[in-house]
Amino acid sequence: MPAPEIQRIVLIVALAVTGYLLMLAWQEDYGQAPVPTQSAPPVATEGPAETPAVPVVDPGIPVAEAPGDLPTDVPDIPLDAEPETVGRLPEVVSDPSLVEVNTPTMKVWIDPRGGDLVGVHLPRYPVTLDQPDTPFVLLDRLAGHTYVAQSGLIGRDGFDARGERPLYAPDARSYRIDDTPQDVVLRFQDADVSIEKRFRFDPEDYYVELEYRVDNRSSEPFSANLFAQLKRDATSPPGSQMFLGPRPYLGAALTTLDSRYDKVDFEDLEEETLRETVDGGWIAILQHYFLSAWVADADTQNVFYGYPNRRGDGTYIVGFTGPGFSVAPGETGTVGAGFYAGPKHQKRLEAIAPNLGLTVDYGFLWWLAVPLFYLLDWIHELIAQNWGVAIILMTLVIKLALYPLSAASYKSMAKMRKVAPQMKRLQERHAGDRQRLSQEMMELYKKEKANPLGGCLPMLLQMPVFIALYWVLYESVELRQAPFFLWIDDLASMDPFFVLPILMGASMYFQQLLNPPMPDPMQARIMKMMPIMFTVLFLFFPSGLVLY
Repeated sequence: MPAPEIQRIVLIVALAVTGYLLMLAWQEDYGQAPVPTQSAPPVATEGPAETPAVPVVDPGIPVAEAPGDLPTDVPDIPLDAEPETVGRLPEVVSDPSLVEVNTPTMKVWIDPRGGDLVGVHLPRYPVTLDQPDTPFVLLDRLAGHTYVAQSGLIGRDGFDARGERPLYAPDARSYRIDDTPQDVVLRFQDADVSIEKRFRFDPEDYYVELEYRVDNRSSEPFSANLFAQLKRDATSPPGSQMFLGPRPYLGAALTTLDSRYDKVDFEDLEEETLRETVDGGWIAILQHYFLSAWVADADTQNVFYGYPNRRGDGTYIVGFTGPGFSVAPGETGTVGAGFYAGPKHQKRLEAIAPNLGLTVDYGFLWWLAVPLFYLLDWIHELIAQNWGVAIILMTLVIKLALYPLSAASYKSMAKMRKVAPQMKRLQERHAGDRQRLSQEMMELYKKEKANPLGGCLPMLLQMPVFIALYWVLYESVELRQAPFFLWIDDLASMDPFFVLPILMGASMYFQQLLNPPMPDPMQARIMKMMPIMFTVLFLFFPSGLVLY
């Protein structure tokens, strides 16, 4: 086979393999089908079910029993506790019974019934650039959409396991936390046992510390288990999918004994419920750029679970139950967990819990993508102060690092251009004898020290870097609504005037002109179509990716 033909075939295969790998990654991470909603709740049966107890650190402490093989009997929010709402944001905001907490990073609503977080808005992340005063809504509780973070005490004496969840009395209905961390305190009294449910907010963070303080003035020990869970439907966030782009992953993720990062989408929960026992651990619900996560005490053994809501309302519940704890008569005990609701800032997530930073999912080349992200972040922080400029500078750094490979490729291609006239004469001379032509070609390569694959292999070795950087630019929340210059005011959105994709296609076309022409007409037409195909493909990609 003639050398230019071999080169072009290898290049076409390389491009096809790259596209196939990207497509596989899309399908795995972002292409899950919408989860069907259950049409009716399961029929209740008479009598209690025989169920195993949740494993605990101290086997002498009674704990909550689990329905079926699930580790909790935590009741859902009672129907009569749900506000009858229609529409979106105003219903949660206008409920006067909720406790409102305002910080520079978060606006949070807490329901005194159970002390659940029923609304989280992120004022530093507008929904769109056209609506700078409309914050991104992460958690909310509405008639058509549910996404809340619940927590409580279950087990022998847990108040959340008694059918109706406790009604807490807040110290205040509204908080403004601007300078120093502050506690939001909810109080509940039952006979001789008093509970304080404390949320500690840091004004410059998205991480909230939850603590229960149990003051036992009764004559008997108080025994319970902490639970913390997320309840969400499978509705995709508005604007989360680009036209002709991938569907961002929406589902759960956790760390287990066998996997540092295990994704469990809602469709998986329909097929099989989740149950994992983990030392410490965390569980989260992910969407593009943002997540919410419960983080368990690292020094305890916890049971993590997930299942479709038994009410049949189309929601899914994921969370954990902690080990049993006991408070002796006349004593005060504490138990707690951490909660994160905000952007996927990789460095902050890694500082909160082991492996939580992996929720910034770079795919199968994460080991290569993570250092690329830190390089991009370093360039932005210390040099560029503009993510678009940082992308350009990082591209130059990568080009310099890969220059030996590129130089070898260009050198090999130059040799092939030099022998191209001789190859053409051989093709004309042996047009009817392909075996003789191949022999003559090999002798020519040996004589001129030319390698027909020398220009392709260095390019193939660069493909993993391209794919890894692709996912860095696609997954990094830092690029969301980050401006570049002139008309490009959001590197995470498509170029509104298609200037960058057209420039990219033009650059591919002129690069082709530098290569020797292909002798096969069909392959020549395919190569000429490549700039057009890639231009059309990248028309709707984020401008930061096209810029690279």
